[in-house]
Amino acid sequence: MILFSESEESRVIEMAWEDRTPFEAIEHQFGLNEPAVIRLMRYKMKPSSFKLWRSRVSGRKTKHTKLRSPEVGRAYCPTQYKNR
Repeated sequence: MILFSESEESRVIEMAWEDRTPFEAIEHQFGLNEPAVIRLMRYKMKPSSFKLWRSRVSGRKTKHTKLRSPEVGRAYCPTQYKNR
């Protein structure tokens, strides 16, 4: 099992919630494959939040690089990381 700091866990959870961030990006950055992300989410979230997240990402094409449209060229919204 990989141990993460609190900020790393928070970032994995944030990436898992993002619609355009594929599981492959999480695996590349943190070494967690999809089943490991699901386990982390199940452990760290309230049951109702986990169920909401699972229903949200299940079958979502943008969460898997091979299933997403070639038109989706980046993993985040253009305004997501702009200074406010």
